[in-house]
Amino acid sequence: MEPLHTYTKTELTDLIVGKLRRNFGRDVDEATGAHMFKACALVLRDIMSAHELETEDRVKDTHARQVHYLSLEFLMGRSLMKNAYNLGVVEPLTEAIEGLGFNAADLFETEPDAGLGNGGLGRLAACYLDSMTTLDIPARGYSICYELGIFKQKIVDGQQVELADNWLGLGDAWLIPKVDETETVHFGGKVKEQWDENGRHRVVYEGGTDVLAIPKDMEIAGYGTDHVNVLRLWDAKSPVPVDMSLYSRGEYLKAVEQQAMAEVIAKVLYPDDNHYEGKSLRLKQQYFFVSATAQSIVRKHRVQYGTLRNFHQKHVIQINDTHPTLVIPELMRILLDEEGYGWDEAWHIVTHTVAYTNHTVMIEALERWPQELVSTLLPRIWEIILEISGRWQNRLTEAFHGDMSKVEHNAIVWGGDVRMANMCVCTCFAVNGVSALHSDILKKDLFRDLYQLTPEKFQNVTNGIDHRRWLSECNPKLDALIRDCTGGDDYLLRPDALKKLEQFQDDAGVLSRLQQIKAENKRSFAAYVARESGILLNTDAIFDVQVKRLHEYKRQLLNVLHIIYLYQHIKNDPHFQFTPRVFLFGAKAAPGYAVAKQIIHLINSLAATVNADPACKDRLQVVFLENYRVSLAEKLMPASELSEQISTAGKEASGTGNMKFMMNGALTIGTLDGANVEMHEVLGDENIFLFGLKAHEVQELRHRGYKPYEYYMHSGDLKAVLDQLTRGFDDGVSYTDITNRLLFGAGGSADEYLLLADFESYRAAHQRAGQVYLDQRQWNRVSLLNIARSGIFAADRSIRDYAGNIWKVPTKEL
Repeated sequence: MEPLHTYTKTELTDLIVGKLRRNFGRDVDEATGAHMFKACALVLRDIMSAHELETEDRVKDTHARQVHYLSLEFLMGRSLMKNAYNLGVVEPLTEAIEGLGFNAADLFETEPDAGLGNGGLGRLAACYLDSMTTLDIPARGYSICYELGIFKQKIVDGQQVELADNWLGLGDAWLIPKVDETETVHFGGKVKEQWDENGRHRVVYEGGTDVLAIPKDMEIAGYGTDHVNVLRLWDAKSPVPVDMSLYSRGEYLKAVEQQAMAEVIAKVLYPDDNHYEGKSLRLKQQYFFVSATAQSIVRKHRVQYGTLRNFHQKHVIQINDTHPTLVIPELMRILLDEEGYGWDEAWHIVTHTVAYTNHTVMIEALERWPQELVSTLLPRIWEIILEISGRWQNRLTEAFHGDMSKVEHNAIVWGGDVRMANMCVCTCFAVNGVSALHSDILKKDLFRDLYQLTPEKFQNVTNGIDHRRWLSECNPKLDALIRDCTGGDDYLLRPDALKKLEQFQDDAGVLSRLQQIKAENKRSFAAYVARESGILLNTDAIFDVQVKRLHEYKRQLLNVLHIIYLYQHIKNDPHFQFTPRVFLFGAKAAPGYAVAKQIIHLINSLAATVNADPACKDRLQVVFLENYRVSLAEKLMPASELSEQISTAGKEASGTGNMKFMMNGALTIGTLDGANVEMHEVLGDENIFLFGLKAHEVQELRHRGYKPYEYYMHSGDLKAVLDQLTRGFDDGVSYTDITNRLLFGAGGSADEYLLLADFESYRAAHQRAGQVYLDQRQWNRVSLLNIARSGIFAADRSIRDYAGNIWKVPTKEL
């Protein structure tokens, strides 16, 4: 691709030197790496700012419909390389940095990950912003400018320790404060209703607290376009100045108390909510960001059109999971209280503006808020929710002919809780799942009654990933092979062009080169791990990788049980046939999730024992990668050979890590869950290692009555593995709690995620994978087919689906 404006090394050098002098008062020879990084960021920011102004003018002139993507998470990773890549200036920028006496690779590495997310949800949002911009869709993302993103993970004595992740030190180079666009968000107090002399209804607040929402905009460059969108991150400040009289009396903490109470809203991503204060803060975060966002969108719309009657024709608000649900009653509040519309007209506008993406079928993850908390913290919003809920309940009672069990299941306010997912389905004009299986479960199970009521609302948009970042940018050697085989870089904007690789599936030269690329990527990753941790990876073994959030349903524990099985057989049988493996784990456990943290401890206990045992040398190795994050994933994906996607069928909505592995030529060992189902459809049985119960079989087994203890008693292998868990490993730590959880349950059903039921099938799938790996030509052929058929999982395809089927906005023709 030719860059839109070709910046030369000389031009960029001059711009960087100018930034160093004007912004930091430094000449090049005085500049540190941090100065240099910020100067480069500011140069790219200037280029994007010029394009952003042009984009805004175009949108205004054409009266285009705008997409507003609301998500409490945006896991952006690093931006310097990404923006340079999308702007087409990686080469001249690298040359300019090197010419000024700095190491470009080191400089790119100094940037902290913008850790404004927790996992797949936030990474997806970041990929979608890239695709929306690349496809010239007028769009904005909205979230909170968390000072501390997801924590930095440190492993101390095998256990996770959470450290603050203050990414803003260098990361704020990308943020443009827009203080003149500050919004005010109100919490607490009492609501008073008044009627003026014209009989017009007014709502006024007595007491309560205001918090200022200050926008900090991060510009998003598209690939091959001068279109630039924005991620708007809201920072929280108090409108009340510091009370100097308290200071003069020595009451220092009291003097800044009001400020601290406001600023804590933007302090940390997802405070623990297993106590009232944490719940209150999380609800504050959600309302703070949607209120500021709704006010901002409305304000700009009113300036342009002078009325909100056409609001739904000019805007679509897509809410990513239930966290932004309060935008529904907040938009109603603005239309009713500030614009003076009647309920029916306001409701028409809102219900034609907001769409909802569901990301989970797990009941415990569908947000519910205690009504007492909502009514105290957000009294006017509570009144509006009650009205929405009452009208909805009347409709349900009529539709279900008085069947109160169905009414109860689908109600918004019931049993002292406000149910956010039900509010979304009630209000939104579209409800979509994120894989074919997931969307099917929403229709047939989770929202079955509501699907029968409004089937036209329900859609599927299978997730996708930014293939430019997750293939071309992070795996340049594979990118070069694809270009050579497909005749250019066409696939970067037309990901289905990857299909052209299929014609080379029996080409010995291409397969050999693919094998060589994977080997080089493995060596490169091994060198990185050695530098970071001193651990030497066996690059001749299969790199078998499971990286994702640590959660019981994702079944890292099943992987661990299998490794224990392998270890025991290596120890007990010197002739045990087994293809050597390096098992790589990366995962963060939520700070309050005790079982997940215990599983991390277990992985590290097992790793220490296995890696120290001479019997395992060059055969079996287990490594837990500390502080898994986007920038680490970019190094790991190109080196991975076997991708573990082993969640209990029917639990994973989609997954996106599975797509990144596939695109980089790793083969998948997995259940038919989430997007694995669609991967299997394009790959066929022979190009993926499937195992385990299917979603309907999971339901049937549960219905019959699942007894994990029987599996334990009838399988010598499983019994030996679980007994080892109870005994523990060389560090003397026993994992009896985990054994008991699997066999007898702990406050829930035993082995809730069916690890023991799927164990034998999983073990057999691993054996098949090991056999195929021994035939490297066959392995490379399957690897090539995985890459060739991965184009359907590009985020560009997902965004075209949203644009055409839900948002009704045009996309760039290619």
